[in-house]
Amino acid sequence: MSSDTTSPAQFWEDRYAGADKVWSGRVNQVVADVAGELPPGRALDLGCGEGGDAVWLARQGWAVTGVDLSPTAVARGRAAAAAACIPPDRLELLAADLATWTTERRYDLVTASFLQSWPVEIPRPDILRRAASFVAPGGRLLVLAHAAAPSWAPPEMVDGYPFPSPEGDLAALALGDAWTVLAAETRERATTSPDGEPATLLDSVVLVRRGR
Repeated sequence: MSSDTTSPAQFWEDRYAGADKVWSGRVNQVVADVAGELPPGRALDLGCGEGGDAVWLARQGWAVTGVDLSPTAVARGRAAAAAACIPPDRLELLAADLATWTTERRYDLVTASFLQSWPVEIPRPDILRRAASFVAPGGRLLVLAHAAAPSWAPPEMVDGYPFPSPEGDLAALALGDAWTVLAAETRERATTSPDGEPATLLDSVVLVRRGR
């Protein structure tokens, strides 16, 4: 099925269902650093994937809601939570489309990590603006993104893809005066390529705090 006819939901479900494991299961270090400076409260992980960040946050004492497009990814996250003996009231994982999903709850920490989809696009700016509306007064929103293609990415997958920048994500958020920008920068991250070689990725990091 081509990217012209595949929906984002089908694309990501096929990707997760086609592999035993897509991600490492480890928490992103930026998420850990940001959460580690805050007292545990209520957290929302948008695009939670297989639950690496959400499970880690729950283990640190946060009450976490995670949302992802793929039911297979969510099922793996629930299995990881059960393996970590996390109580059901500490972690809720939902399979839903972030383009339309909403909630009346407000969260002390909202994370949107690597909400990118190519070659099938998602309405990322709209999702980010909605994410900001979920932040409680005094809470933080963390937006992480791939700022450039990994060296091993097939050219046909990333040709013409508009990689986010901190400036672009701040503009997409369209925040008002009630918000304070705590970080808006690109950072290098050491990783390992699929063939086992050391590699470096470039991430966009935006961290903002809502006023009380």
